[in-house]
Amino acid sequence: MHIQDIFEREKTTFSFEFFPPKSELASEALYSTISELEEYDPHFVSVTYGAGGSTRELTNDLVVRLKNTTTLDPIPHLTCVCHRESDIEEILSRYASEGVANILALGGDPPRDLTNYNKADDAFQQAADLVRYIRNFSGHPDSRGFGIGVAGFPEGHPGTPNRLKEMDYLKAKVDEGADYIVTQLFFHNDDFHDFRDRCSLAGINIPILAGIMPVTTTKGMERMADLAAGARFPAKLLRALNRAGDDPASVEKVGIHYATEQCSDLLEKEVSGIHFYTLNKSHATREIYANLGLKHPAP
Repeated sequence: MHIQDIFEREKTTFSFEFFPPKSELASEALYSTISELEEYDPHFVSVTYGAGGSTRELTNDLVVRLKNTTTLDPIPHLTCVCHRESDIEEILSRYASEGVANILALGGDPPRDLTNYNKADDAFQQAADLVRYIRNFSGHPDSRGFGIGVAGFPEGHPGTPNRLKEMDYLKAKVDEGADYIVTQLFFHNDDFHDFRDRCSLAGINIPILAGIMPVTTTKGMERMADLAAGARFPAKLLRALNRAGDDPASVEKVGIHYATEQCSDLLEKEVSGIHFYTLNKSHATREIYANLGLKHPAP
């Protein structure tokens, strides 16, 4: 379903993110997760895209499988890095032919294993350029073309220390045709509320979905910070995790409780949607749903 139709119909959306598996064992684990979360009837699920398109075919295969064998509505990520215009044209044509309705357009991270990578070689220098190209793509069966999502950064984009310029870049993506914003993970809701207010001041009036990733392990928390190129962990969360010590079950319980409080506050303040970064696991998300009293299928 086109994202515009989803937002027109729903006051608040609930969605999940998966990443494409790279092994048979990982595939089995993912499809078990998908089976467990499918019954919650999310409004959509997103599928990540490796740095430099390194998981291009895996992403496409997972998107098509979700589209054709489940009730889930997949939204693939697409990035600027290491792509020519013809690459993007081919990918968009393939998704359009499969009936995929929406795309999440991102700047993307440079691949770590390509020492000779030169950003100047990319056909699209900024995410706004990619949004413009997708918006002008004429091969989609829906007359509106693809629905387009873009990223937002409540704690600030690591590559743009100037927060004023950062908002200018976000506004450029919206002006080029973005339909909604999904945020990077955050742990302090004040950052999200301030980000939403600054968007309003900048004339950005499209839905903003809050990206939530519950802490489930201390090692995973460190990896979160790496993936997000820095994440601000509030003292309240750190104190609770310190009390949990080395007990994995206690750490997970703390993380789920903290994320539940985040989601409860966001819902009270009428967030447009909550996007759960699942890390291809279902337990934490299912527990948060239960704690919030959300029925499934989701309201």
